[in-house]
Amino acid sequence: MGEAPPVKDHLLISYGRDLPEWLLEETRAKFPEAEVSAIQLANFAPIPAEIARRATLLVTFSNLPAPEDATKPPPLPSHHQIYLYPHHLQLRHPRPPIAEWTIMNWLVASRHFIYTHTNQQNHLWQRDESVMDTVHDQVGKKVGILGYGSIGRQIGRVASALGMQVHAYTASPRPTPASRIDHGYIVPGTGDHDGTIPVSWHHGTSKASIHEFLSLGLDHLVVALPLTPQTTRLLGAEEFEILNRGVPSSRARPYLTNISRGKVLDQEALISALKGGVLSGAALDVADPEPLPADDPLWDAPNVQISPHVSSAGREYMPRSLDILKVNLGRLERGEELLNILHRGRGY
Repeated sequence: MGEAPPVKDHLLISYGRDLPEWLLEETRAKFPEAEVSAIQLANFAPIPAEIARRATLLVTFSNLPAPEDATKPPPLPSHHQIYLYPHHLQLRHPRPPIAEWTIMNWLVASRHFIYTHTNQQNHLWQRDESVMDTVHDQVGKKVGILGYGSIGRQIGRVASALGMQVHAYTASPRPTPASRIDHGYIVPGTGDHDGTIPVSWHHGTSKASIHEFLSLGLDHLVVALPLTPQTTRLLGAEEFEILNRGVPSSRARPYLTNISRGKVLDQEALISALKGGVLSGAALDVADPEPLPADDPLWDAPNVQISPHVSSAGREYMPRSLDILKVNLGRLERGEELLNILHRGRGY
């Protein structure tokens, strides 16, 4: 009798919509030794038992198997069941698109793009006579990145390429070169692996340390913090005033970018700061609540640019998530620590 054919791993992707065929083909190319299939389920719907028990590798966003299905021993000793979802791993790698979204909004605001685009729609060749005094570039501007993680590092990389000065803020101290290294998954050609881009590093979790950072004279403040009990409503009227006072009157008021979560800001205080000229503008990919109601006053705040939590979206999202899976499977086989682990105690 001949040898039994090897049993393939079954890689199952659970997603909220149909996966395009090109993505399934790319997945099969990345995992040639696995049987690849996809299932479309409503958000947070349980994965059917017969499917969950057959899968040995499960990549899912919001769909989880029942506990008894997830813990059932695999059918063969050569098999392993791995369930990869946000409770275990952060498969996200949104640094490139979020950084592009951030810089795009800065340029839209500083180059008065909305004005020229509106004129184009109306077929008007019309120059704003104040253009020489009101538009500006980003060279020499100071950007403070509140939360210098994977996303913050790519924003820092692109901002530095524009000639900006980057100031980093983290919860814990990073006093040595070794402590500033990024140990997470890095999309090739992106980020700040060695932590050498910032001209200064700051840290802390107290109000005093945050206020000290906001007093640096920042032209831009980027909020890239996780939402935790400690960061909820972290920035309000007092913080916006401190940010404003740090900038000389000869320069434009600070510009705020939030790609974190809406609840990190006091939204009413933000609206007041925009109306009162404490901030020159804001780019917001998040709001409180989401979806933002049609009658919410944030929509009409001056110089605010709002998008519906889509800054991380893009064709590359899923393929890069699978790249992280492939790297982590290799690390698992070698007994190494997995990348992008979610620490429940920290909340990120």
